[in-house]
Amino acid sequence: MTGAGRSTAAKELEDLGFYVVDNLPPSLLPDVVRLVDEGLGRAQRVAVVVDVRSGSFFSGLQSALAHGTTGRNTTLVFLDASDEVLVRRQEAARRPHPLQEGGRLLDGLQRERTVLADLRSEADLVIDTSNLNVHQLTDRIAEAFGTPETTRLRVTLISFGFKYGIPVDSDYVADMRFLPNPHWVPELRAHTGRDADVSDYVLGRPGAKEFLDQFVPLLAGVAEGYLREGKRFMRVAIGCTGGKHRSVAMSEEIARRLQDQGYVARALHRDLGRE
Repeated sequence: MTGAGRSTAAKELEDLGFYVVDNLPPSLLPDVVRLVDEGLGRAQRVAVVVDVRSGSFFSGLQSALAHGTTGRNTTLVFLDASDEVLVRRQEAARRPHPLQEGGRLLDGLQRERTVLADLRSEADLVIDTSNLNVHQLTDRIAEAFGTPETTRLRVTLISFGFKYGIPVDSDYVADMRFLPNPHWVPELRAHTGRDADVSDYVLGRPGAKEFLDQFVPLLAGVAEGYLREGKRFMRVAIGCTGGKHRSVAMSEEIARRLQDQGYVARALHRDLGRE
């Protein structure tokens, strides 16, 4: 139903690794699946979002699913909500209903219910979103279609140089300039935080271990909160002056410690080599 949370569900499926196609004419469903099979392989899961905006094409969906024309196992999910809730959401979005036809919003919803009645009755899973917030809806989708791998939190550690600016999409920022700079050690200057000699130097400075022992548990605690709120991605920016030595070594170490605790963590180095 319009306003029941299709966009939220589609975004969650995308985060779970599905190849998502929105507003697809049902008659094209077999072609899309075939192209995905050829390009990405049959292991790639596909999610297709179809609604009454598809117009005359819509009637073909039941036929496509009934006759197994996709060559895959299919699950039909129907998102619903009470008329009162749907009206409130549509009014908040200030968008007309696609079947309103110049009348009342409620008239459009009633027409939509009539069109979708048979499809709803055949759905494998009906989710009533009337009393669900965004996080609860994503939890329901993840519960139905997530795997242990796709529902784990992914933490990205981004090393950077403050002189090039802070990454604007960071959830957290930590400043490593409290540690001595290997740039001023002649034998380390040309190396990077990925090299063992620089890493040993940075991690061996006073305060480095204490920082890691406090910061990593902090991130782990925040990560658990992110999962409870339906968030599965966290970006942590680790900075130093130029993004070559301290931030790189610390990002690698933080990622390693998080991996040891079972998190999916990786280190990316935005400014490495930029000098």
